[in-house]
Amino acid sequence: MTPRSSSRRRVVATAGIAATALVLAACGGSDGDNGGSEGGGGGGTLTIGTTDKVTTLDPAGSYDNGSFAVMNQVFPFLMNTPLGSPDVEPDIAESAEFTSPTQYTVTLKPDLKWANGNDLTSSDVKFSFDRQLAIADENGPSSLLYNLDSVETPDDTTVVFNLKSENDQVFPQILSSPAGPIVDEDVFSADELTPDDEIVDGNAFHGQYVITSYDLNNLVSYEAYPDYQGILGEAKTDQVNVKYYADASNLKLDIQEGNIDVAFRSLSATDIEDLRGNDEVKVVDGPGGEIRYIVFNFNTQPFGATTPEADPAKALAVRQAVANLIDREELADQVYKGTYTPLYSFVPEGLTGAITPLQEKYGDGSGGPDADKAAQVLEAAGVQTPVQLSLQYSNDHYGPSSGDEYALIKDQLESSGLFTVDLQTTEWVQYSEQRTEDVYPSYQLGWFPDYSDADNYLTPFFLTENFLSNHYENQQVNDLILQQAATADEGERTALIEQIQELVADDLSTVPYLQGAQVAVTGADVEGAEDTLDASFKFRYGALSKG
Repeated sequence: MTPRSSSRRRVVATAGIAATALVLAACGGSDGDNGGSEGGGGGGTLTIGTTDKVTTLDPAGSYDNGSFAVMNQVFPFLMNTPLGSPDVEPDIAESAEFTSPTQYTVTLKPDLKWANGNDLTSSDVKFSFDRQLAIADENGPSSLLYNLDSVETPDDTTVVFNLKSENDQVFPQILSSPAGPIVDEDVFSADELTPDDEIVDGNAFHGQYVITSYDLNNLVSYEAYPDYQGILGEAKTDQVNVKYYADASNLKLDIQEGNIDVAFRSLSATDIEDLRGNDEVKVVDGPGGEIRYIVFNFNTQPFGATTPEADPAKALAVRQAVANLIDREELADQVYKGTYTPLYSFVPEGLTGAITPLQEKYGDGSGGPDADKAAQVLEAAGVQTPVQLSLQYSNDHYGPSSGDEYALIKDQLESSGLFTVDLQTTEWVQYSEQRTEDVYPSYQLGWFPDYSDADNYLTPFFLTENFLSNHYENQQVNDLILQQAATADEGERTALIEQIQELVADDLSTVPYLQGAQVAVTGADVEGAEDTLDASFKFRYGALSKG
């Protein structure tokens, strides 16, 4: 490894956190320091509204769409997806290839600079991945790096990833995922999460944008970074303000009144339907990879491993009964007006390897619920009814319809007479912490994919050490997931992906039920949303412009 040059030092930007100085009505940007250069965009200012929440700017500590949306604008990646494509290509890398079955070698572009003036070298890359594995935060994406053994840096522009298994078919995609942002080792801590204000003050960015002003989940201001050298090219707009909303109804009001230029995640289905008839705005639809699902905690669910009445057979029967009672069509039609569709698989429709084992194994066999089948499952396992089930959902993370969604799920379960549901809600910041601490026996999650491959709907959920932290373990599933990721033959890999889905459908550590599309609403004079609403599932602010 090449040691860091002694001339490297931390440069702290002079821009403070001064969101209050912004005048939203004028959509004014900040004049914060971006490393001493003028903005590199095409001029103008855009204001984007969202109800998504940021948990942290540190890539080691968050694995949610709201945080990753920020990271995609400001951090560099070795591999990334160009606009309009789900396929990864070198980003700040000049080349990337397997140089042996277990070595993936990346060569960086020369003379890369962080916005604070620091050199961006292979040492930063090694540091970024080493700290992901060292910190292994429960709410972070380190589980995606399950096949990474070590990182070597023969020189300042060469990075060698040593992998545990040969021929990893998804590792290049993982380098574009939430585990992939490269960070400045002179600003970030090696063994603990770095506070947001230190990241912003350190101006530790090399994306299409830098952050010039940061008020967590209230207002974030960006300025185009002129020295960005990735595949996305120059940002089309110099300055972008992102305004965070607690209430989606206010988000709808501001986009239809022209107070903001773009609304992205998450308007209600009713609001979207209403806005489609408004000539002052454009509703832009993109391919969908988002799914909704219920997670069961194998320790604390009814008859779970740490409960006084622990019984694996009864616990499975409870999960099977829920799967038999969920009415996906009713949820899609009544709550989401068709913006979501029923999902009977762990891999969403449209991806290679997707099958529908939940439709075949549960309910009436045609996609509908079956209360008699649910009752029979519980009776056969000796479970007394009604089962007391605690069910949690987030009221501020998955859009304004979550309350209606889970009220309807509660009704579907209780109307059978087989369940009594204690439905509770928690705000996302607290929710994201408590769900990994065995607080919720069963709970809502959504998944917005990191990359367009079936692996991304299997690896984070069903490996023994998984993102859900729900104590699910199936060694056969674990081994098959590792095997499919290293299988080069497309037909053989597809067969393995199908086999995994059959097995996890028997275990039901999660019950997926809806698949959704991407939807953005823009002002009539805004262009570019259709370009970034692609199958990469990344919303790039640099693609947007206002006429």
